[in-house]
Amino acid sequence: MSNQEIIDKLLNGEMKLYQVDKEVSAKQATDIRREFLEQKYDINLDNISNYTLDMERASARNIENSIGVLQLPMGIAGPLKINGEYCKREVFIPLATSEGALVASINRGASTITASGGSNARVVSDIMTRAPAIKCEGVADALKIKQWFVDNFDELKAIAESTTSHGKLIKIDPILIVGSYVFPRFVFSTGDSMGMNMVTIASEKILDKLADETTATHIALSGNVCVDKKPAAINIVEGRGKSVIADILIPKDIVAKKLKTTAEAIVEVNTAKNLIGSAASGSMAFNAHYANMVAAIFLATGQDAAHVVEGSLGITTAENRNGDLYFSVNLPDLPVATVGGGTSLEVAHEGLEILGVAGSGKAREFAEIVASTVLAGELSLVGALAAGHLARAHQELGRG
Repeated sequence: MSNQEIIDKLLNGEMKLYQVDKEVSAKQATDIRREFLEQKYDINLDNISNYTLDMERASARNIENSIGVLQLPMGIAGPLKINGEYCKREVFIPLATSEGALVASINRGASTITASGGSNARVVSDIMTRAPAIKCEGVADALKIKQWFVDNFDELKAIAESTTSHGKLIKIDPILIVGSYVFPRFVFSTGDSMGMNMVTIASEKILDKLADETTATHIALSGNVCVDKKPAAINIVEGRGKSVIADILIPKDIVAKKLKTTAEAIVEVNTAKNLIGSAASGSMAFNAHYANMVAAIFLATGQDAAHVVEGSLGITTAENRNGDLYFSVNLPDLPVATVGGGTSLEVAHEGLEILGVAGSGKAREFAEIVASTVLAGELSLVGALAAGHLARAHQELGRG
């Protein structure tokens, strides 16, 4: 069939969008679906059609019913000096965003950090979780199932790890019981992959063993105790993905020169806004705008954008140390990867190459870079609020 014949079938309801891939190549199917939309709604989608991405590979791994590619402006901030355990150098950070003033703000924070000697970043935990929902007859049976997980841990560990060459089952904790339901939280290490698919497959194998040996019923592979792509206190306390902390001590004169304010003023803004204001509103994010930096660097490097929800969690602290400013960001739940998923897309791979973290063996280094970028953006915004510069910056940069 010609392209137009397939489009006519789509317009007449004789073919479904996903069926186009069975007739033609992924690239041609992409064009056909887009042209179908143009004809159906009498619109022009020239910009969506303009891309260099390998649609054959993307359709096999990353997208269904493709019609083209989204484009976002990408900027660069830096240099940002990092004194991490894994990253010990200056970096330039690619940031994809449509929010005017964001890159400039991060750039100012990076300049302040670099002038002060660099960000001290550390990965304090590195795990990925999956917690299924399991149905039992009642609480007595639920307690037996909980003990079954405890007693059989070594065997379950071997079963889980037989599905992957990189994942390791570290523990099953906590194992929550709610009425007749049991929620075991499987905790894995996953190497340089973010690991969500890895731990899902491994967890399913454990549940097959559960079905063979017990009367419990597997209700859902994810029972929301994981907790994936949602804000949750358990992830703040227990951690998920990479748990990272970045801090710095900024001399008094640099606070004045770069941020146009004082340590005392920044501490007060942080206390009033990030701590008291967040507590008063019932927020789980005791920070100014972690999500801005996490989203921009995630989009530039092919991370799962939905995990920005988790990456936005965390606490900012600020202390006045005899006029010098101690400032830290704490990100307990940062799922990132340098291999797999969207990191293989051409533009995302280039973003990782700018950072020098493309490929295996780089995930923790990347996490330190993300945390240091959050430190830069958070420092700049809180500083702007303390100096009264926020509205002016958005007036000049956000509105052209």
